[in-house]
Amino acid sequence: MKRSGFTLIEMAVVLFIISLLILIIIPNLGAQKKHAHSVHGAAMTTVVQTQIDAYYDEFDDPQISFDKLVSHDYLTDKQVKQAREEQIVIKNNHASQE
Repeated sequence: MKRSGFTLIEMAVVLFIISLLILIIIPNLGAQKKHAHSVHGAAMTTVVQTQIDAYYDEFDDPQISFDKLVSHDYLTDKQVKQAREEQIVIKNNHASQE
């Protein structure tokens, strides 16, 4: 009587291949997360700077802050929270990441 199924060697080879794939994928996930974080920070800085420029064009205010942008509906509270999480600051009417 012949039995069909995987041998111990075949199972070991499959597990070895899966382990190699996992070792290759996990470091790339970390790099992708860092890249996504930097892209989000740059995009958020651009959004804040665009709203600073729009606010300045309307009010010609030399001291723009997040509070002023929120109170005049240029940014939402959620956007300000995200900007602060990304460590974006406004100095001399210019948004930048610290």
